[in-house]
Amino acid sequence: MTYTAFKTVIRSKLQREPDGVPWSAIRDSLNLPYDRPCPEWVKRLEQDIGLIRSKKNGRAYLWHLS
Repeated sequence: MTYTAFKTVIRSKLQREPDGVPWSAIRDSLNLPYDRPCPEWVKRLEQDIGLIRSKKNGRAYLWHLS
């Protein structure tokens, strides 16, 4: 999967989830092949699509768009 394809599916998913969603739910619903997202891609998503990761109860972060 290329970064561009990853960015497109993540943006689409997060646009449908305005309250945010943890990475595990994104991964499972989109059948992504990654246990954890690439840190470099996450940093690029923050700049390219306005990704925000905020703390949730426990260890998970909620991913949402700004």
